[in-house]
Amino acid sequence: MNPPTNRVALLGECMLELVHGADGALAMGFGGDTLNTAVYMARLGASVEYVTALGDDPHSDRMVSAWQDEGVGCGLVARVPGRVPGLYMIETDDKGERRFLYWRDQAPARELFTLPTAEGMMARLMDFGMVYLSGISLAIWGEAGRAILLPFLDRFRAEGGLVAFDTNWRPRLWPDIGTARAAYEAMYVRSDILLPGVEDIRALHGDPDEDAVFARVTAHGAREVILKREHPGCLVITEGQTVPVPAVADVTVVDTTAAGDSFAAGYLSRRAALGPVAAAGVASRLAASVIGHRGAIIPRSAMPTLD
Repeated sequence: MNPPTNRVALLGECMLELVHGADGALAMGFGGDTLNTAVYMARLGASVEYVTALGDDPHSDRMVSAWQDEGVGCGLVARVPGRVPGLYMIETDDKGERRFLYWRDQAPARELFTLPTAEGMMARLMDFGMVYLSGISLAIWGEAGRAILLPFLDRFRAEGGLVAFDTNWRPRLWPDIGTARAAYEAMYVRSDILLPGVEDIRALHGDPDEDAVFARVTAHGAREVILKREHPGCLVITEGQTVPVPAVADVTVVDTTAAGDSFAAGYLSRRAALGPVAAAGVASRLAASVIGHRGAIIPRSAMPTLD
């Protein structure tokens, strides 16, 4: 069995982020869905480790330093000589909806499970209580990476670890819909905590409505399913019960970047202490605060009081 631990390892990619300011100027930061979740979890007091691959360039150095300043563990960040991280730009419309432009094809995070460091990384991950990844993580690792990831998750779960998966569907990252569906199905059966979005699942699988999505995401045995609905709110499905949790009302939407990432952070940070339903309420309040600010990671001073 795994050692008794509440440590969470979050796997994925962080990229350099360019955002238009109010004056039209571009500001550089960093972001990535699982990294955003790691930062928010650390701010909420969770013990987290970010697992990715970066280059040996000054931007990668600054990223690691910033994560450490946020309380995120970086002992499993692989550094690949001669490489640089990916880059993306956020364009946001007047309703707060965003569009992403990416430059990431050569990012070292794509090779996380095929680098020479991968075996040692997986051995160290066995000491964690939970690993978390997303649909974006699943896509960027490709067929070769997933062929290593999935057996690792089986071993991890067999030793008592929990796997949490956020569906976060991005069709442009996949070569075809059949490959994507097969990869997601492989993750559904390996997920103890599943964080799907109705819009994600309908777009990926062609399900006609929320009832069909509900049937799909509850069919694989996850102990907790937090189904994010198309209209505000979510359904908490656990121990044979389904409880609706409403979204926060009267939220001014400035930028929806990291809404789902922060929701996952709030939920995963509080589920053990508060239980799934109360944790989903915390998640909703954090996400409501995040979408009221520009960029993926809001200032510390803007973090809401949640408990």
